Amino acid sequence: MGEWSFLSSLLDKVQSHSTVVGKVWMSVLFLFRLFILAAGLDNVWGDEQANMDCNTHSPGCRNACYDSSFPMSHRRFWVLQILFVSSPTLIYLGHVLLVIRRENKLRRRTEQKYDKNGLVKAPKYSDEHGKVQIKGTLLVSYMAQLFIKILLEVAFIVGQYYLYGFLFMPPKITYVGYPCRIAVECFINRPTEKSIFIVFMLVVSFFSLFLNIVEVFYLTISKIGFRKRRNSDATPPAEMYSLDEGAHKPFDKVTFC
Repeated sequence: MGEWSFLSSLLDKVQSHSTVVGKVWMSVLFLFRLFILAAGLDNVWGDEQANMDCNTHSPGCRNACYDSSFPMSHRRFWVLQILFVSSPTLIYLGHVLLVIRRENKLRRRTEQKYDKNGLVKAPKYSDEHGKVQIKGTLLVSYMAQLFIKILLEVAFIVGQYYLYGFLFMPPKITYVGYPCRIAVECFINRPTEKSIFIVFMLVVSFFSLFLNIVEVFYLTISKIGFRKRRNSDATPPAEMYSLDEGAHKPFDKVTFC
């Protein structure tokens, strides 16, 4: 678990700058991906090629049989998936930290600094405690990393199917070709246990994809609602008129609350 501590510490900082759905996604990443990958898979997978039993001892035959069925180890595939899916979030974190650093400099420089129009220049995205508001360029950055994560999740789900061609780990694989002189059968160690982990990680991938899509809709709807409320608050008072013998006579101005 030690090799994942640095990545975990970085991702933990993103939670305070994310939405509610983003925090749920982060929890799923920690509990069901990083923790399972670091704690359980080493004992289940181990050295797959060495633990595979084949009905031949021909030199190089076991290597060819393993490589034909597993171009990449499931464990290494999931490590790449976690790193790629986490990268957009880490880039967003770098953007947030850059914005906070700039606005902290602005606070330290002066508390009453005026621009050319005589208006007070105040921090736009963060407060004194480092809490940021997801709006403006930060909103664009946040939405961009969500869309990139959605594309990456779909790419890895589809890539897993085309890379291995099976959902459940087969108990036996057959290989015919060089350097094997005859058809070789190799038996996988713990196929049922590995199948459970494969299905579990695939379900977690679909759930993470679902959370990313929900977060896109959540942000879109919340921002549209906020804009409507702001526009309604900025609407000028309405005027009422009555008809009196064809002439329009205004009543007193009535403000609708």
